[in-house]
Amino acid sequence: QVQLVESGGGSVQAGGSLRLSCTASGRTIIDSSMGWFRQAPGKERAFVAAINWTGGRTYYSDSEKGRFTISRENAKNMVYLHMNSLKPEDTAVYYCAARVLRSSGISIYTSVQDYDAWGQGTQVTVSS
Repeated sequence: QVQLVESGGGSVQAGGSLRLSCTASGRTIIDSSMGWFRQAPGKERAFVAAINWTGGRTYYSDSEKGRFTISRENAKNMVYLHMNSLKPEDTAVYYCAARVLRSSGISIYTSVQDYDAWGQGTQVTVSS
């Protein structure tokens, strides 16, 4: 069973940057597609970014394209989300997700239902 722990959240002014980290333990995620999601108060959990197991394929929600970058270091069992040009509407709890119980292949996944393991989340607050 894999455990995911997010870190790097915090408070930042609009236009600023943050780097979120997701550390996996318990098993390797080298063969797992990984994703980042976020949930704002009163809203459903929403897709942000995903990366396949090789790191060669990435995909972003339209609102994040050009501002966020997802990456991974399989040797460290870690995934990152670099966030630039942050906006107040980016304020949310950010969750790391891993697809560990089902084959990932080279695909990337964008739905909550596609993932089997979740971290506890890290808060990102962007002020105007």
